[in-house]
Amino acid sequence: MDKTDNTQEKLEKKYASFLPFVPETVVVGNGEFPVHPLPLSVLDKATFVVCCDGGTNALVASGRVPDLIVGDGDSLSEENRSRFQSRLYVNPDQETNDQTKAVSWLAARGIRRLALLAATGKREDHTLGNISLLLEYQRMGLEVVLLTDYGYFLPAEGNRGFAGFPGQQVSVFNFGATCLKSRGLRYPIYDFTAWWQGTLNEVTGASFSISAEGAYLVYGTYEPK
Repeated sequence: MDKTDNTQEKLEKKYASFLPFVPETVVVGNGEFPVHPLPLSVLDKATFVVCCDGGTNALVASGRVPDLIVGDGDSLSEENRSRFQSRLYVNPDQETNDQTKAVSWLAARGIRRLALLAATGKREDHTLGNISLLLEYQRMGLEVVLLTDYGYFLPAEGNRGFAGFPGQQVSVFNFGATCLKSRGLRYPIYDFTAWWQGTLNEVTGASFSISAEGAYLVYGTYEPK
């Protein structure tokens, strides 16, 4: 094993220690394509990669190819449309976005653990929409994590433990949960109603936990402050 391989292995071990599960499938959106080694490692280890329409263009430009393309086809290049015609599943439904079309396609086929990449960046309204949809996917009975170049978003509900590390930056976004409490975070959480009130917290040890009645969203960074 050369030095590059050894470095990659160390990175994977470091990040695997706090990722909540091993995804069965990766969904690549049409946001900013990742450059951080963690989402790229998850992508390259995936046994099945689904692209949301125009997300195919960036994936192919990175030297990778999709196993399936799902969407309404409005942002897919003509070159990739022709090249991957046999892997294209067109869903013209305008009542939902391409990310949800891909997730629903996978859920209908029994795939329960998903990682979402390239779901943020570019248009801010798309970013907020994609992040908020994580709670919808949780209600569908799926385990899902959204990976960016800086950290992860993870939907949760009830009492939940999370792996972490000292100095990890954490934010908790409340979606109607009550009786919110935490252990292992520098600042106690409570039944806040505004999104900003649960931001900018910090892990004090090797893990933290949250107890609540209802759903909430956790963001954690890959690196300490």
